[in-house]
Amino acid sequence: MIHGLIMSQLACGAGTDVGIKRSHNEDCFRSEPSLGLWVVADGMGGHQGGEVASAIASDLIVERIKAGEPLVKPVQDAHHAILQAAQEGVGPSGMGTTVVVLKITGHRYEVAWVGDCRAYLWNGKSLRQLTRDHSYVQYLVDQGVIPAESADLHSHQNFIMQALGSSENNDVSVDMVSDVFYQGQQILLCSDGLNKELTDAEIAGFLALRKNEQETVDLLIQTSVKNGGRDNITVVLVSAGNDAPFRSIIGDYILRASARIRGWLAAASHFFKKGPF
Repeated sequence: MIHGLIMSQLACGAGTDVGIKRSHNEDCFRSEPSLGLWVVADGMGGHQGGEVASAIASDLIVERIKAGEPLVKPVQDAHHAILQAAQEGVGPSGMGTTVVVLKITGHRYEVAWVGDCRAYLWNGKSLRQLTRDHSYVQYLVDQGVIPAESADLHSHQNFIMQALGSSENNDVSVDMVSDVFYQGQQILLCSDGLNKELTDAEIAGFLALRKNEQETVDLLIQTSVKNGGRDNITVVLVSAGNDAPFRSIIGDYILRASARIRGWLAAASHFFKKGPF
């Protein structure tokens, strides 16, 4: 297992393991706490393929964020960089990668992703998936064809709707979510090797043990390997800083009320501008 513990104002842990079934590791992670940046990429395309694609994407994203670019564009550019590398013989044709990226600025986080690498938010009591898989199975769930509870057991769970480097896509659609990173919260990034072996409830159980970030990452990976290790497993865990704002019921109420008022004002403005008929 490869791992690295970085302690700063934003404490974090990270690690990756080849698992049991695979002969090599196509996953890749980057931990750049000085930039407030973490990346997990899950490569595909076989030996000398997936690992090349995941490294190209991870390195380009770090480089561009370091240069001051906003989060989404470097992820989009990584798609074209992988295609270009394959054309130039740097890695085989058909290589690609899924990716999830966490960027923290001040007391806010942004998460961007393509594919089925995931980000979860742990608030000390419950676990919530921030990302939505770009997968065929998730599409079936969204369409009401299968229940969400059976998604991780579906025979087509490895079918991805889009990935960086896919020659079927001229461009990729990068999804993003953002919010305040509150005191006591943690964000977990992972490749699908983790959620293939552990349910969300089991992941939450390890986070509830309140061990330090690297110990938690190591436990999650070790248990995933013990449970079958069918795929490469990569996990990153980042905790909010000690100076992060506290979340309060009153504060949440004010934020929700303000959003509703803004919506009402916008609707009223539109109504009076057009008239009732």
